[in-house]
Amino acid sequence: MPWDTKDYPSSFKSLDTVVRKKAIDIANAMIDEGYDEGRAIPIATEQAKEWYENASQDEKQEMSNKSDKELRNREKDDQSSSRPELLDKGEHVVSHEDGWAVQAEDAKQPSDVFENKQDAVERAKEVAKNKGTSVIIHKQDGSIQDQTTYSN
Repeated sequence: MPWDTKDYPSSFKSLDTVVRKKAIDIANAMIDEGYDEGRAIPIATEQAKEWYENASQDEKQEMSNKSDKELRNREKDDQSSSRPELLDKGEHVVSHEDGWAVQAEDAKQPSDVFENKQDAVERAKEVAKNKGTSVIIHKQDGSIQDQTTYSN
């Protein structure tokens, strides 16, 4: 069952209201993507705190105004793209027609595409750290440039 402001993990209690709502929103999205609660909660907490530091006043106000119904009833983008079996797969940074892509091993399509390689590498590392997997960075020709493994 998705969380809202009346029912959420006890570790969210110490968070400011807007940060708590963002953490609930992120955690619900992660659960939808197949993360287990034990992994989703600490990741959502850290990401919500980071979001708050970088969010504009408008973004903070928008989150503050989110209702419990909006937090619970997440719009499911394309559930076919949510594949829990990819949670244990490493992330690859590969050349893409629009720049550089971050794509989980065996994924049908990239999760993100960036104009420059460094942005793709940073995102791939963030995802791999959260999942406790690896990052494989490819050169333009497809050969492997670098590889790093993260474990939880």
